[in-house]
Amino acid sequence: MVTDKQVRYLMKLIQSEATLSLAARKSGMDEKTARKYRRMGKLPSELKQDHTWRTREDPFQDVWDDIESKLSLNPGLEAKTLFEDIQRRYPGRFSDGQLRTLQRRLKVWRAFEGHHKEVFFSQTYRPGERCQSDFTHLNSLDVTIAGKPFNHMLYHFVLPYSNWEAGTICYSESFESLSEGLQNALWELGGVPRYHQTDSLSTAVHKADHPETFTHRYRSLLSHYGVEGRKTQAGHPHENGDIEQRHYRFKRSLDQSLMLRNNRDFETLEEYQTFLKSHFKQLNSGRQQRFNEELKSLRRLPSVRQDACKRLKVKVGRGSTIRVNHNVYSVDSRLIGEVVDVRLYVGTVEVWYAQRQVETLPRLRGESRHHIEYRHIIDWLVRKPGAFANYRYRGDLFPGSRFRIAYDALHGRHTSRSADKEYLKILHLAARENESAVDDAIRQLIDHDKMITFDAISEIVATGVSVNVPAEVTIPDVDISVYDRLLSVLGVAS
Repeated sequence: MVTDKQVRYLMKLIQSEATLSLAARKSGMDEKTARKYRRMGKLPSELKQDHTWRTREDPFQDVWDDIESKLSLNPGLEAKTLFEDIQRRYPGRFSDGQLRTLQRRLKVWRAFEGHHKEVFFSQTYRPGERCQSDFTHLNSLDVTIAGKPFNHMLYHFVLPYSNWEAGTICYSESFESLSEGLQNALWELGGVPRYHQTDSLSTAVHKADHPETFTHRYRSLLSHYGVEGRKTQAGHPHENGDIEQRHYRFKRSLDQSLMLRNNRDFETLEEYQTFLKSHFKQLNSGRQQRFNEELKSLRRLPSVRQDACKRLKVKVGRGSTIRVNHNVYSVDSRLIGEVVDVRLYVGTVEVWYAQRQVETLPRLRGESRHHIEYRHIIDWLVRKPGAFANYRYRGDLFPGSRFRIAYDALHGRHTSRSADKEYLKILHLAARENESAVDDAIRQLIDHDKMITFDAISEIVATGVSVNVPAEVTIPDVDISVYDRLLSVLGVAS
């Protein structure tokens, strides 16, 4: 088959060669063919006729009107569904091999008669003009902290012009997460874009008790940095398309990095955060040229950050507890009846009274949960030991597994009331002296199969005897040659 390239070469050779025959041979075609193309003066592609006729009879001609009526009512029907339907209604008439023919027919029908498809309009971004952010879940990566599943999200920030990105670990789509994540990104960036674009923030707003308060705090945050806020329409995530695409690409690249690491477990949260920071640095290293253009257009940061917290005034109840965002936390019993200031951050809850910070507690995730610190209430619990048995938050009063073992051992030898009194004395000792020392004392009694009592534990804690350091275990290297010899023996035997 003669190609356009051959004919072009032929025309060039005709100008330089002595005969048409020689030009034809050099261009790789017959002399007669060369004469035809010289006479016509056209390329093979220009002579080709469009194929507008059918070469085979349409097997769906008789049933097409029925298929088309179904498509007009339900355009989303797939070819396979329609094919199985006509197979049921016309047994033996259509073979499975004709499915592909129907698929091609439907593809053409949709191109001419189907619904208009949504059009996506590519945007022009200017350096330093805008940033986009959104929350994304990272649970699918199966990251663990100290062997335990770590369910978390990421506040993801990106500059659409250069694709420079940053992220902060969070646990919900709250204002605190948004505020801390956005400010972390801006201070790492070293400047402020003109616009900040997000989705409708409906999840974060709806979780707040007062949506108007959330809106006020968000506007205050943007005003502090001189940023104009923009948001997408509800149900139109593609309007925030750059960050949506970065979600996918970032999670895929992070998954690959975890594979290279050969381990998805981290000893501490700080180690995981360092790993994420390093990953972002690696991703951004290839975007330096356009990022430098962004830096020239960014506006200056304010002199200080805005507190990324939610402030509440809460009264301490009679149980020495406060209720914050539908969760219960204990505070020192001396504050019962007082109104305290609570600062709710992404990971912590700070309790202030009389302009002094009195507590820093881990923030609970979700709702209807509780964090009771035994040191806050033990002074009164030892005076009212009968309240321990049915205490609503009794499970929080076992600082570790050995304390629970001690409690169960006491119940095995005493009545319930006597066992409760003895255990509360041990817990009071841990609060008064040292929890680790009491825990080690319980361990020594368990290891030497001695009776666990308050007096025995007090004696060990009072002596201050240090716990023996566990013996170092050395595992010799595996000699793989033994396995090789085994294989050779098996090979000989076979």
